[in-house]
Amino acid sequence: MDESYNNLPSSHLLGSVPAVVSEEKHATSYEAPEATMQTFPPGNGGGSRPGYQSLGSSSEGFEQQPANNWKGFFSISSYTQYFNVDTDIVINRLISSLHPLSGDFFSKIDANPDLYGLIWISTTLVFMLASFGNCATYLMQKYTNSSASWSFDVSFVNVAACTVYGYAIVVPLAYYFLLQYMGSSASLVRFWCLWGYSLFIFVVTSFLLLIPIELLRWIIILLAGTTSSCFVAFNLKSYMEGNDLTVLVVASFCLQMALAIFIKVWFFP
Repeated sequence: MDESYNNLPSSHLLGSVPAVVSEEKHATSYEAPEATMQTFPPGNGGGSRPGYQSLGSSSEGFEQQPANNWKGFFSISSYTQYFNVDTDIVINRLISSLHPLSGDFFSKIDANPDLYGLIWISTTLVFMLASFGNCATYLMQKYTNSSASWSFDVSFVNVAACTVYGYAIVVPLAYYFLLQYMGSSASLVRFWCLWGYSLFIFVVTSFLLLIPIELLRWIIILLAGTTSSCFVAFNLKSYMEGNDLTVLVVASFCLQMALAIFIKVWFFP
């Protein structure tokens, strides 16, 4: 083939494609604006809004409120420490309440006073007095007059709840404020723990008071009341050692005996 045909101009021909001319590109290409990364302030910054917190960090709303703070009185988590007891600890304290002359109960609960005993023993005693009190009246009535009719007394539940809960809460609270007023150190939780466990002997006594013999019932309740009274009085005496507050010790003894007599007269007549 003749190479001269290669030099002929072809731009005027129909359908011809013009040659690409390499020129300097003056068109400005689009450039994305430089991203500005926002940095969040730390969570403990001094700003008015809370800063960024990672998923693993704990929020302030879930922090346990201290017991000495006024918000702690309305937080359930503040009272969990007073229920941190196991079965062995509770049984040991129940047995200690049956040894009234030792006077070392406060030393045993000093590291971990609990409210579990107060609630559990008081609630158990309420149901025991209400149920066994009706059973005792039934047995006593059938023992004296088998032909007489008998009816269940529902008021025993209300009286037992008001008496037991009121005594177990109000009396330690009164002693706490009295000792604070007299300038002596006092712990309300320890007092609640002491009086709560002092009621355990009445739970055991409720079984024995089912015996339909009046004289034996009085002997049982007086022995139980004396044991419970000595338990509270001797431990209070050791707790207030160095302070001349004998009148409060004697008053605690009399209050426990009054409770025992009330239980006998009202629920086991």
